[in-house]
Amino acid sequence: MFDVDEALERLTRYLDDNGLKSTAQRRLITRIFFDPKHRQEHPSVEDLYLRVRDQDPKVGYATIYRTLKLLVDAGLANPSRLGDNQTRYEPDVPGEHHDHLVCTACGAILEFEEDRIEALQESVAKRMGFNLANHRMVLYGEPDDPCTAPQCERRPSTSPQP
Repeated sequence: MFDVDEALERLTRYLDDNGLKSTAQRRLITRIFFDPKHRQEHPSVEDLYLRVRDQDPKVGYATIYRTLKLLVDAGLANPSRLGDNQTRYEPDVPGEHHDHLVCTACGAILEFEEDRIEALQESVAKRMGFNLANHRMVLYGEPDDPCTAPQCERRPSTSPQP
């Protein structure tokens, strides 16, 4: 499993190789971005800023944005637009792959893996004369009523109503 320490090592190597400084703020942002508790959240710059600000109020938006760009350039993060017209980021973990389903009602982003879809994509690429190097699949859909996404604001409350 790829962890925070490995991400920090890879970032430090990337920064050294490119003559850039490894600062405490960059390390903090990377630690928070790779925190296992938040692995499936697909944060925007704003989301990450709010999490980082709780630990270091001196970190500004520009530092978050520049650090995310460094993480992308270092091959540690993937940017995506997943339905809400914001760029969202997720860790690029070696050997891991998943696709996304976006709820059009609440914007929840759900990750899933399906071997049959992966095999079909490989088959299509081969049939068309390609060796598949990489791909992204994002499905958009309306939820069941009620939405079953854990993050959904429309999801019925599990606590008793007053």
